[in-house]
Amino acid sequence: MSKALFIVDVQNDFTEGGALGVDGGDAVAEGVTRYLEAHAGEYAVIVASRDWHDPDNDNGGHFADGEPDFVGTWPVHCVAGTAGAEYDEGFVTDAVTHHVHKGQGKPAYSLFEGVTDEGDTVAHLLEAHGVLDVDIVGIATDYCVRASALDAIEHGRRVRILTDLVAGVAAESSEATLVELAHAGAVLAESGV
Repeated sequence: MSKALFIVDVQNDFTEGGALGVDGGDAVAEGVTRYLEAHAGEYAVIVASRDWHDPDNDNGGHFADGEPDFVGTWPVHCVAGTAGAEYDEGFVTDAVTHHVHKGQGKPAYSLFEGVTDEGDTVAHLLEAHGVLDVDIVGIATDYCVRASALDAIEHGRRVRILTDLVAGVAAESSEATLVELAHAGAVLAESGV
């Protein structure tokens, strides 16, 4: 097998009711769980990422000092060890082979910026398992899904976005992101779940 599944930031702070909750986040969590039940065996590697920010600093300016601009500065979210940083309860993680934390004191959008508890990078995991194809699901289409997909393409992988298993901050920017990713070489497909 040479396929990986990236599950990007399906966390409480990014689903409905969270600090930066997006519409459709809970549905993505539940849809990803259904997808894994049917398709986990197709993947050599299943990586789930979590934003994992430090509680005692602004994480390199990522947390706003005052009003956030929602471009480079954000409200406090996904602080390590808090309920907001945990996976959404609709996302069952049993099939996940690797969990990565990203952020940890600095801004981080791409899953490639994360590391496992053992210190492995995602790029290393892909190389070690001979992964050539990457499917991507998660939150948010127009931020962390986008950054993860562009990095995967840059790392020479064939990328497929499962468009029914992503949710974005805004409809317009999410649609523009999907167009951008398709132009960059990603395949847009539905999961079938």
